[in-house]
Amino acid sequence: MDSPEEAMNMSRSGSSSWEGASARGQNLANEDDGLYYMPERRPSLDLGPGPMDISLGYHVEQALSPAQSYKSMSSGGSHRMEDDEEEESYTRVQLVRTDSYSSCYSFDSDDCAKRTPKAKVKEEDASEATDTREVPTPTNEFKHPSLTVAFTFKVICDTLKSLSAAKLRLFKAMLWKHYPESFHTSPQHMDLVDLADRLLERYRLEESLQITKDLLVEMQLSLIVHDLKNQCLRNEVRYEVCEILRKKYGVTDVGGKKRPFDEIYTDLCISALSDNGPNIEHEVMTIEKLSTNTGENKLLPVKDILAAEDANRDDLKFVLLTGVAGSGKSTLVQRLILDWTEGRSHQHVTFLFPFTFRELEQFKDLEISLLTIIQELYPPTRKLKFDDLTKAECKVMLVFDGLDEYRDKVDFFHTELYGAFPEPTTLNVIVVNLLRGRLLFQGLFLVTARSQVKHTIPWDVHCREIQLQGFCDPQKDEYFRKRFEDAAQAARVISHVKSLRTLHIMCHLPLFCSLVAEECQRVFTEQGAQAELPRSLTYMYTKLVLLLMREHRSFRAPARSAADERDFLMKVGQLAFTMLEAGTFCMNKSNDWEPHGVDDNEVVDCSGIGTEFFIKPQVLYREKAFSFIHPTMQEYMAALYVFLSFTNQGRNHFEHNLKKRLKDIFKGRGIMELYKSALDRSLQHEDGKLDIFLRFLFGMLTRTNLQLLQPFCNTSLEWPTATSDAAALINKKTRDNQHPDRIKNLQHCLEELGV
Repeated sequence: MDSPEEAMNMSRSGSSSWEGASARGQNLANEDDGLYYMPERRPSLDLGPGPMDISLGYHVEQALSPAQSYKSMSSGGSHRMEDDEEEESYTRVQLVRTDSYSSCYSFDSDDCAKRTPKAKVKEEDASEATDTREVPTPTNEFKHPSLTVAFTFKVICDTLKSLSAAKLRLFKAMLWKHYPESFHTSPQHMDLVDLADRLLERYRLEESLQITKDLLVEMQLSLIVHDLKNQCLRNEVRYEVCEILRKKYGVTDVGGKKRPFDEIYTDLCISALSDNGPNIEHEVMTIEKLSTNTGENKLLPVKDILAAEDANRDDLKFVLLTGVAGSGKSTLVQRLILDWTEGRSHQHVTFLFPFTFRELEQFKDLEISLLTIIQELYPPTRKLKFDDLTKAECKVMLVFDGLDEYRDKVDFFHTELYGAFPEPTTLNVIVVNLLRGRLLFQGLFLVTARSQVKHTIPWDVHCREIQLQGFCDPQKDEYFRKRFEDAAQAARVISHVKSLRTLHIMCHLPLFCSLVAEECQRVFTEQGAQAELPRSLTYMYTKLVLLLMREHRSFRAPARSAADERDFLMKVGQLAFTMLEAGTFCMNKSNDWEPHGVDDNEVVDCSGIGTEFFIKPQVLYREKAFSFIHPTMQEYMAALYVFLSFTNQGRNHFEHNLKKRLKDIFKGRGIMELYKSALDRSLQHEDGKLDIFLRFLFGMLTRTNLQLLQPFCNTSLEWPTATSDAAALINKKTRDNQHPDRIKNLQHCLEELGV
């Protein structure tokens, strides 16, 4: 056995070898000195070489590595004593070896007692335990059915994202301090997504928000707390506004029966181009289309109107959607609104507020602000301030449906400027500044109107114009499948519509489709599912004209007397007949309107049987063109003019040498003279330009059409034998077979008579 002195030397040499490793961490902080109790070292026994030497080496290798020990000691500062570096190094080594099993024993010392922490550690554990908090009871500001996982996750992430790096570390430390049971380890290593996700896993939604808010309040971050509460408040208001919109737009009246809108809605064709003019597809003739657009037309889905990627472009914040009467503009608005409320599109929009100009009429004579209008029509918004609606993160979309229904004068030169501030003003000022593009600098606007209204918008306003074209052919069939709950009835109606070419073409207008569906449904109800469906075009066109002139016109202009309606029909019909004889379906407004005394505003905006568009783009001026909403509408109006001229004035427009008859002439015999001359004139035109006109003229003799047209006639229309007499006239022309290529149209005339 070696001497004790040699054993002591051996011990010193081993200690010095550890000093080399610990010297790499001399500059690191170590606040753990004094935390551990170190037994007094005693000389070890010299047991000589043997297995214990190997055991000593083995146990040293199992201790923590120096890198690990430095990491565990680096939490404190670097203020340490430097008077005894050897003792400091030795102490560090002993601290590192505390976690090793072999470090419980010293083979160069006969003390085998395990080192134990001092009471200071227990005191700190106790103090941390007292900081642990119970899960807070959420206040009413977070208790609302609008709270969803997606929103809560987003608002927590957005809130934490607004913190600086130092504040975020402090937030995590406080979260670990007060709610340690929610984490296995300190959350300092967690990113925002993981942190928010962990809160939602551990707590309910309102509890997660309450914890986040309480910690931010403790950190004295009042502005961030305010933003957090505002986000939750806006979410509540959005939820309540969506509920209002669902109740208002979620159902639709179909044949007197309320049905969910999603069940009946059929996709509409939205053109990315404007000024396309009306649909000119025709059963008999090929009509040349006049249009300013030379590029390829592109159809837009509803979700691409004011989409997220376009919302920040100045030239796309204001969209004007135009279309002829009955093309489905209000239906499209309803689709967009419900898609937003159900989260299917436009989710970059915080609030969507739709208005119809019928609703806005109630504010006509009041001093009112835009904010007050919103609050009156959508009461939940009273919780918000005007500033809440104008922040950059709060995107507001305003939808104004039916600008053509606005009756006040739009004067851009003498109307004051208004920027949607809370100060009250008049409704006219708000509307004019809407068209100027000045309302809500951060807002998005969609305005629907008939075609003529867009020409009133100032040229320097950034406005995107798109046009609604109604149904394409596949959508016509889809509409009837959704309209009729009985699949067999739907199939019969589709087959019936396709068998009548003009009827199928005209069904590009959703309004016309609804009239056809209502008439077919009436026949099914009154006569049974196997009843014969009516094949008369004239009856459907008469109902369409009366609907546009009366019910739809009442929203745009005061009611007219029967005499005024008759005068209007005569003027427009004369214009239509003149154009038809000239073989034109489009005219220049300045040259052709005035001689007939026709008010273009009445034809286009109020009654909706006509439309306007540009045909010649130039630098500073574009020429306007006028046409009826469809060529067959022009042919119907021409036939109505000829019919009313004879019944009211005894005038036959096809007998130029015939003297004017007295008004008390026997109409039963005289009416056939009109039809004989009209039939002869039609057969003279090989291009068939009077074929559809002739069908309408014969169709006006039926009992159902005479009942509808009676208010426009001066005398009672009682011709008991008119239908049979007209059928005999057509059959005689058919037997003569002088115009074999016109036989098909004569058969259509018999269908109009119901023969």
